[in-house]
Amino acid sequence: MTKDTFLLQRIQPAMVGLIDGSLSTLAPIFAVALATHRPHYAFFAGLATAIGAGVSMAFSEGLSDTGELTGRGNPFVRGSITGVGTFVGGVLHTLPFLIPHYRAALVLAVIVVGFELVVLAWLRWRYFEVGFVRALATVTLGGVIIAAISAALGNAA
Repeated sequence: MTKDTFLLQRIQPAMVGLIDGSLSTLAPIFAVALATHRPHYAFFAGLATAIGAGVSMAFSEGLSDTGELTGRGNPFVRGSITGVGTFVGGVLHTLPFLIPHYRAALVLAVIVVGFELVVLAWLRWRYFEVGFVRALATVTLGGVIIAAISAALGNAA
């Protein structure tokens, strides 16, 4: 497998999943946490969202392209990579809500989200030759928009 094929068939689907999981699951997790102040509820909301998003992204990626015309590889493999990446991206900042103390869980979850954004930026820099600062700014912008929406919804409840 050439470097370009590896990027197209393995790294790119993983990045799509990780980015989607890291960003799309923020809103429900933090909205539930802020609305209820119950970490346990936020954990189950996050876990359900990570699982649902992972399955959805696996099917979306696998069914969107057979790989024959584009060279993107086997749709089952691509879909699996994307689905697992989405789940991992979503479940990482869900795990802190296993801590029963609301403030501690919230602070640790925010720290984990920051770590996820740095890792995503590093991966974009490493594999896609995007400047690290630009990559970090891009993924952080998405995270800030989603965090603002979830905070507004959570506080409105």
